[in-house]
Amino acid sequence: MSNNNTLQVLKNQLEGELFYDDLMKRLYATDASVYRILPLAVAYPKNENDIKTLIEFATEHQTSLIPRTAGTSLAGQCVGEGIVVDVSKYFTKIISLDEANKTVTVQPGVVRDELNNYLKPFGLFFGPNTSTSNRCMIGGMVGNNSSGTTSIKYGVTRDKVLSLKTFLSDGSSVIFDSKTEIEFKKTTSFNTLEGSIYKSLYQSLKSSDVIDAVRKEFPNSSIHRRNTGYALDELIASEVFDENATESFNFCKLLSGSEGTLAFTTEITLQLDDLPPKENVTIALHFDSISSCLKAVKPVMQHDLFMCEMLDKTILDLTKHNKEQKKNRAFIEGNPEAILLCELRSHSNEDLQSQIEKFLIHINEAKLSYAYPVLKGEAITQAFELRKAGLGLLGNMVGDKKAVACIEDTAVELDDLADYIDDFTALMKRHQQKAVYYAHAGAGELHLRPILNLKDKEDVKLFRAITTEVTQLVKKYGGSMSGEHGDGIVRGEFVKMMIGEKNYQLLRQIKSTFDPNNIFNPGKIVDALPMDASLRTDFSEKEVEIDTILDFSASEGILREAEKCNGSGDCRKLPEFGGTMCPSYRATRNEKDTTRARANALREFLTHSEKPNRFNHEELNEVFDLCLSCKACKTECPSSIDVASLKAEFQYQYQKVNGTTLRQRFFANATRYNKIASRMPKFYNSLFENSFASKIIKKFSGIHPQRSLPKVTKAFSSIQAYNEYLDNSLPYKNPVKIVFLYVDEFTNYLESDIAQDAKLLLECLGYNVLPVSHLESGRSYISKGFLEKAKSLANTNISYFKNELSKDVSLVGIEPSAILTFKDEYLRLADDKDAAKEIAKYTFLIEDFIQKEIELGNITSDQFTTEAKTIKFHGHCYQKVLANQKSSFDVLNLPKNYKVTIIPSGCCGMAGSFGYEKEHYDVSMAIGGQTLFPAVRKANDGVLIAANGTSCRHQIKDGTGRLAKHPITILKEALI
Repeated sequence: MSNNNTLQVLKNQLEGELFYDDLMKRLYATDASVYRILPLAVAYPKNENDIKTLIEFATEHQTSLIPRTAGTSLAGQCVGEGIVVDVSKYFTKIISLDEANKTVTVQPGVVRDELNNYLKPFGLFFGPNTSTSNRCMIGGMVGNNSSGTTSIKYGVTRDKVLSLKTFLSDGSSVIFDSKTEIEFKKTTSFNTLEGSIYKSLYQSLKSSDVIDAVRKEFPNSSIHRRNTGYALDELIASEVFDENATESFNFCKLLSGSEGTLAFTTEITLQLDDLPPKENVTIALHFDSISSCLKAVKPVMQHDLFMCEMLDKTILDLTKHNKEQKKNRAFIEGNPEAILLCELRSHSNEDLQSQIEKFLIHINEAKLSYAYPVLKGEAITQAFELRKAGLGLLGNMVGDKKAVACIEDTAVELDDLADYIDDFTALMKRHQQKAVYYAHAGAGELHLRPILNLKDKEDVKLFRAITTEVTQLVKKYGGSMSGEHGDGIVRGEFVKMMIGEKNYQLLRQIKSTFDPNNIFNPGKIVDALPMDASLRTDFSEKEVEIDTILDFSASEGILREAEKCNGSGDCRKLPEFGGTMCPSYRATRNEKDTTRARANALREFLTHSEKPNRFNHEELNEVFDLCLSCKACKTECPSSIDVASLKAEFQYQYQKVNGTTLRQRFFANATRYNKIASRMPKFYNSLFENSFASKIIKKFSGIHPQRSLPKVTKAFSSIQAYNEYLDNSLPYKNPVKIVFLYVDEFTNYLESDIAQDAKLLLECLGYNVLPVSHLESGRSYISKGFLEKAKSLANTNISYFKNELSKDVSLVGIEPSAILTFKDEYLRLADDKDAAKEIAKYTFLIEDFIQKEIELGNITSDQFTTEAKTIKFHGHCYQKVLANQKSSFDVLNLPKNYKVTIIPSGCCGMAGSFGYEKEHYDVSMAIGGQTLFPAVRKANDGVLIAANGTSCRHQIKDGTGRLAKHPITILKEALI
């Protein structure tokens, strides 16, 4: 073990980065498994020299290297006491493509879907497709021998790996690739570690008795998803060990699925496939029992399916409570116990129709399913998004009982699947368990999970008991305990039971030959750590009560809100894959800046702290620093974790001990200063635009020099009073409805012209508009953690609107970050929860309100111009999460000849005060520069840019020089 001085020397030797602070060690203590082991340090190597240096250091100081890419391992492969080596930041290059031979060479940190986006123009793709494909990386897929939904057609990762450039434990660089028998035997003569590895393997496996034992004890070779131990069964199928074989020898077969325990990989060459046929449908077979579903698998697999995936009722029910997944449920008929998603493809529509007809005739004649909708186009995407979300959705289970990964990766032959599951179900019943069933039914593999509370001693015992008994059951059927997730810690103990003592000793010998000093990811596959130790939660520790000002009772407290994060890593998806989460990670590519890191850090310090105030840790301040509170995690994270609320609560609790800074107070109380400035807008705007004066203001308030200051306007309330003085004969005869127009503090003092536009638009459309401009939403207080002040404002506002709203009287707001506070934070802050919930029901963003009125026929296109215009719209983050940006799209499309497109832009990067702050400016602009700025710059001058967030409009102006309009202003201008 090394001290910090030694680690500092190592840090100075690396071109990349090395961290050994408390925060980074805690962030890398977990992956997507149930385990927690604090590492010695975390490295971000920049090149192969860094890898070699790390190997030399580990050998000299008797520590270990734990390779990591996206950190979504379910079996604990990515945790350990040594140095976690994260290659996801710098080893991200696609090195070369051989189009003729359909091969590609990549570094291990290339994202699977990113690779396929690159390959698509060439008509090629990498087949294995995991549910984490938009953030999982090729290195991790090789380490686990990943399979995914497409394995029944395109095989597993092991089938695609042609060569691996690696570093061995002595620091030598070796390329493992295909070798003929002659080349193999020549290599055994090398006086190197590489030569010793080939020689030792040959000596170990050349005996026919050994080969027979491997064939007898290893999982059935007909199960293509098998990943138990090291793949000796694959090696003995080569011409080196089987005189009847035609396949050459390739150590990549063994290294795929070896979980980084044998060598450190820096380059991977893959065999590619032609893109799948374009014409496709998915038939969603509905079943009233798990048993009937599984009995249907073999019959449907007689058809030429490209995917055959299962979801059970537990997963389906969890999708009801996730906003992002609710919209994907449209195809579900009735209340099925299980669904099989069966995909058919063809190069011609005529042939596809023929396949569909034969498939449905078979289903009807065999009476296999009670419903079988045929999905096309976007409906297919939605169905498989529902399926992909399965793992993360399991984190949505409220309380301490969770669907635990331990037996979730078993695979058996298709002929045995139904019987195996019957036996499995009986086993679970004996333990009073109702398991979760989902995933790759067509491959004979289901992700089966018991529901356990690993904070409870008895359930920890059950954790081991169930895993042991299921191992025995899988062995009975000749199956594999791991189909694609690997052995890691959770199944490593049971490899010996699966393959027998003699075969297990062969694995140990291979490990010791490759890695005599045990520096590569020890405690996995062989000589594994105990599966019921080093858990994230310690049942021996007494759980502390944590009082919060925000109400986290829906999750049974703030700690359980943080514990909802199961490490699935959805927050690491890149901008090209859509969505918003997580903007800061997209800018920095640092794990510390993910949603997962923030949840993990909070969980860590709330459970492992000696301080009276467990929030009082500078490490938490650091990890929340780049959180923009965009709220995307509330919908895009399958676990629906609300990190924006966690951040607000943290800031409040932290500030109780450490106080607040001048800048925090300045931005929290910004409305007070804006109100003063709005009394003399011309004077203050000239001051803000004056280079000398603005420089002083920015320096005083910690604003970045390149950030423009917002202009103020005459307050809406003042203008309103003056206008009504001039004309008090407003047309309120027989109004369609009554509308409280909430003129928030941002609109009121910074852009009161938009409030005027909104009032005029609604009145001209026949609504009785009652402006309310004296109530502050409290958004700036929430964003800076001034929650007592925010709570006071919430109570005031709830009291003001209590009993005032109904289906005919709505509260309508202009600025998303303000009006949507009524539908979000007020439900956590207000004392009168019932009133807050009732008010939220009748509170709408103005575009949402108009959209609903369009649907009711109260507003029509005839009321607007027929002039043609083109509009690009950027939606506010809160609208995407708490409302629906399609409403803005629909509203802007009201004029018949307006052509509107939504920019798939994620977060703009401004996020209120975040983008003003000097230390956040670069990250803010980097976020805007990913998708939003390029889309705006690409638009010609005749295209209108629309954005409904005041921060968004400011960011667009500073980032592109273009002025964006609020959709309501555009619509007002379109009135006839």
